[in-house]
Amino acid sequence: MDLLTFLTWFSGLAFIFFGINSFYSKFIVLEFARYGLSKYRKLTGYFQLIGAIGLLLGLYLNPVLLIIASLGLSLLMLAGFAVRIKINDNFIKSFPSLTFAVLNLWIALKAFSIYF
Repeated sequence: MDLLTFLTWFSGLAFIFFGINSFYSKFIVLEFARYGLSKYRKLTGYFQLIGAIGLLLGLYLNPVLLIIASLGLSLLMLAGFAVRIKINDNFIKSFPSLTFAVLNLWIALKAFSIYF
């Protein structure tokens, strides 16, 4: 298994987990309330699930889908990082969103370099 495949699966499975938790986790409900973004919790969960499915399908069926999904997730996580900074969360709490933003940007750039 090459690095692109491994990281795509890692990100895809992580976002399936995050997406499902957006609907059922009391912790996530409280976190979105803390961010002042409660009304966007379910929408964020849908975006995470759609992005995850796009990553996994795109890896095997269509590189354009892989690139679009990974760029979308990267932007979503960049927005999450910005929210964390705005509400003055420390770097430890903010780091995962930044890490997933960079990871998905790398996936998009690597897929683009391989397929185009």
